[in-house]
Amino acid sequence: MTDKRPLGGSPNRRAVLGLLALVLAALLAPLAAAALEAEPLSLVTETGEHKFTVEIADQPDNRAKGLMFRRSLGDDAGMLFVYETPQRISMWMRNTYIPLDMVFITADGRVHRVERGTEPFSEEVIDSGEPVLAVLEVKAGTADRLKLKPGDKVLHRAFKP
Repeated sequence: MTDKRPLGGSPNRRAVLGLLALVLAALLAPLAAAALEAEPLSLVTETGEHKFTVEIADQPDNRAKGLMFRRSLGDDAGMLFVYETPQRISMWMRNTYIPLDMVFITADGRVHRVERGTEPFSEEVIDSGEPVLAVLEVKAGTADRLKLKPGDKVLHRAFKP
């Protein structure tokens, strides 16, 4: 005996599946729209000027998510967390798969402090220690590779000379 029902099942089943597809699309739309804009940034160290493309996290919701759930990060990529005013900033690695270097940056674009090789999934608080305007997250090992240290310069539109 062959099944004589139309492809996709009954009209009610097709209606339910269509409704589920619309609901799913509506739920995923904000995630797609929330993709962060990428911008150029340079780190100037004793080894020269090093160019990166960074996503800008300048709103509370995208700063809270950061690089969570990402499985990879390019050697010349990162995320720049920018705040409205200089302040003491605390970070952590909850739900973050990639070991990172965190670079705490003053309002004039100087490296204040570098936290090297942060531990994935750790809830240990990583504090700026002093008021800073931004934090740059890059792949762990980048700071050592570039010989990045306090006082080095960060070139980006967020920082005023």
